[in-house]
Amino acid sequence: MTAHRPGPVRDLPRKRAVVTVLFTDAHGQVLVVKPTYKQGWELPGGAVEDDESPRRAAAREVFEELHLHCVPGPVLALDYVSAAASSAGTEGLVVVFDGGTLTQDPAALQLASDELAAAMFADAVAREQRLPALQARRAAAALAARATGRTVYLEDGHPR
Repeated sequence: MTAHRPGPVRDLPRKRAVVTVLFTDAHGQVLVVKPTYKQGWELPGGAVEDDESPRRAAAREVFEELHLHCVPGPVLALDYVSAAASSAGTEGLVVVFDGGTLTQDPAALQLASDELAAAMFADAVAREQRLPALQARRAAAALAARATGRTVYLEDGHPR
């Protein structure tokens, strides 16, 4: 339920907030998932709900999708996505958290069958082939941020 926004606050713009979690294997390959409800692959994650912090949303989404208990690590990237670049057609902010290294084979993960059809670790070539270009750029930037220990700011997946 959306709370009533009084006075001038009612007229402020609203943006979607989305979280993703970057998991890698011991070789630095990135975990990508194939949703059942849309085309293509993406990083695990989803929308931040009302009155939910991005960190809580990341933990909830990982549990809902992969049945993994996750304490999201540092923010690796913050990506402003314009309406023109968004698959949803609305602008938003995407927060990418560090999920650390997974030792499990993706085939052993308990995927939420109503949300995910498959999961795999993808190297740079596979990410370029499977992920939409914006998400492939975001994943590469998040990996670089993890290596440097510095959060990166992106617009439509491009460092700014």
